[in-house]
Amino acid sequence: LPAIAAADIITLNPTTDAFVSAAAPSNNYGAAGGLAIAAAGLPNGEFQTVLRFDTPSAVAALNASYGLGNWTITAVSLRLTATAPNNPIFNAQAAGLFAVSWMQNDSWTEGTGTPGSPTTTGITFNSLPAFLSPADEPLGIFAFAGATSGAATYALSLAPAFSADLAAGGPVGLRLYAADPAIAYVFNSVNVGSTANRPVLTITAIPEPAAAVLLLLAARRPRRR
Repeated sequence: LPAIAAADIITLNPTTDAFVSAAAPSNNYGAAGGLAIAAAGLPNGEFQTVLRFDTPSAVAALNASYGLGNWTITAVSLRLTATAPNNPIFNAQAAGLFAVSWMQNDSWTEGTGTPGSPTTTGITFNSLPAFLSPADEPLGIFAFAGATSGAATYALSLAPAFSADLAAGGPVGLRLYAADPAIAYVFNSVNVGSTANRPVLTITAIPEPAAAVLLLLAARRPRRR
């Protein structure tokens, strides 16, 4: 039988996200319209971002397409849309490298703070280390060109625990942080008004070989009249 090029592509926005700032380590900014990554030596200090994606709908869609568990994730990417750093708490946008890692512990709380009205509830720079673990997996280092608008897509590594977390249909947490001393990157959060500008996780999956054969046979079976 010839191979079939069947694949499902599923996109998800984060359910929660937040940035944390070393310059205000006790402040929460979970309700902000923007997120940030910045290196520690910059004038306004270090910024890191966390995002959490709920994947049950993706798993349900794949099971509906191919049968329960009869599929394999072949690619995952993260799309971010840059925005101008209009609030003075942010560093000026600057090109550089950033890293993405999968978080084993994604039980952090988004919080309700904003740059104009920060709170002390939800994740902060001080509380972030409590959610980090030696089991966290690196998913890649990526280049940011320094733009203040436009979307960029980053292909994430299919690390074992990250892939298993996606396939299990639970919440999946990511951490984004500086990977060189120059980067300052502000991008839109899930709270931004335009849906098209929110972060997007794209999951591509294909059927397992046995499921692919069944799909092909079903497609070639003559229809009864």
